[in-house]
Amino acid sequence: MWGVGTIPSMVPAQHALPEALLSGYRRFREGRYAVERERYRELGEGSQRPGSMVIACSDSRSAPDAIFDARPGELFVVRNVAALVPVYAPDRGAHGASAALEYAVLALGVRSIVVLGHGRCGGIAAAHGEAEALSATDFIGTWVAGIRELVPAAAAAVGDDPVALQLALERASVERSIANLATFPWVRSRVAAGELQLHGAWFEIARGELHAFRDGRWEPVDGDGSPGAEPGLSRG
Repeated sequence: MWGVGTIPSMVPAQHALPEALLSGYRRFREGRYAVERERYRELGEGSQRPGSMVIACSDSRSAPDAIFDARPGELFVVRNVAALVPVYAPDRGAHGASAALEYAVLALGVRSIVVLGHGRCGGIAAAHGEAEALSATDFIGTWVAGIRELVPAAAAAVGDDPVALQLALERASVERSIANLATFPWVRSRVAAGELQLHGAWFEIARGELHAFRDGRWEPVDGDGSPGAEPGLSRG
């Protein structure tokens, strides 16, 4: 049966789920769900009340639930290319990231928002690289256009090293997104009232290291959650 407004001739043929996903689902049922069955029941029969929202990249290597070892219902996660937060734009356009932000703050009442970038981000690379657009519409190029504004300052700070430039832009993009969060009036008012905190973080994939943006600088986070000594970053 077709849903309301669906045009059958435009819907591709449906196939069974990939076996890798089905196998993962079976492991979930036998493992995590079996262990946390009661929690899932409570969440399913009640409502969600996550304490934090995480705005992360769509990259398959940097899943917030895994990085923060979150239980079901603890994180409200939004993922997009390069973990970007747009500037507040109250027009009639469709704004996916802004809609999620609105819901998290005004409906769920999250107490913290974390913008989570990561190493070797393809979206960031697309903003300063010379690769051709993937399609005529170039949705990616349009989405990351704001990052290009950060390139001159980043290049002036780190020189011609492409690895250092990539890292600088990954972190500068997180900082820009935090600034963009403050353009939303209901975010700004809750921050001023002490009801909401904004955070920046960056995840180094190969080493499994998390870095936090605090007081205008980036610091690595130890396994116990405290700042640690700056390690050598593996970028290979």
